[in-house]
Amino acid sequence: MSATGSLRPVLPADILARKGDTPIVVLTAYTTPIARIVDRHCDIMLVGDSVGMVLHGLPSTLGVTMEMMILHGRAVMRGAQKSMVVIDMPFGSYEESPEQAFRNAARIMAETGAPAVKLEGGQHMAETIAFLTKRGVPVMAHIGLTPQSVNTLGGYKVVGRDGEAEKVMDDALAVQEAGAFSVVLEKVPEGLSGRITQRLSIPTIGIGAGARCDGQVLVVDDMLGLFTDFRPKFVKRFGELGQAADEAIAAYADEVRHRRFPAPEHAFADVLAPKGTKS
Repeated sequence: MSATGSLRPVLPADILARKGDTPIVVLTAYTTPIARIVDRHCDIMLVGDSVGMVLHGLPSTLGVTMEMMILHGRAVMRGAQKSMVVIDMPFGSYEESPEQAFRNAARIMAETGAPAVKLEGGQHMAETIAFLTKRGVPVMAHIGLTPQSVNTLGGYKVVGRDGEAEKVMDDALAVQEAGAFSVVLEKVPEGLSGRITQRLSIPTIGIGAGARCDGQVLVVDDMLGLFTDFRPKFVKRFGELGQAADEAIAAYADEVRHRRFPAPEHAFADVLAPKGTKS
């Protein structure tokens, strides 16, 4: 059974129907092995453009390309059985015009098999979202802190304070009117995200936006504790895999240097042992 209780993969219409119901569980995934694990527990797997920073060591998401998103999208789709896969449209692939956005969204969906895309922006992207949804491209919107606009925003700051609340609310209403089936609220004050969630008829997915959203998303590497030196306030670490990996690799290196690995049980004999005996 899928995360929503059906015998088929989750689709955008299923997520829309979850408004105000059991919270929607979302994690990023970039590889097939992680996708297979996430798929068992989550409603949505987001192939985020955060892959550029998480897996490729880029300083921001701005250097992520269409080819990278398609490559990782295909990998995640291979591990998806039940969860819905949503793929981020990278910076520069949709801002120029609705037509450009449609060409690239259609390419992502055709080359990966994913049923939906995500793009950043509120009121100024409403026309593009409407253009896509009217042509059969389901869109998850993303407002508040939009990492692709971090240079314009002046850093990774909370969005919605100091007179910005009305604009964020207007962004939310605009993407809903344009046809988005859900909207990510990133680094939005909890009170404001609660008001947006209450007012919208589409689900809100929070990241650093408090507990009143219709669902939550985190970067899987963050919540697993794979980055030992990266601790955003809004991330709860459900594991410390980075520390465990460091200890395991240190133990491996030590055993290799002291010739304790490989041991005899890890090696193959020169001659096959007779049947009925152990080699």
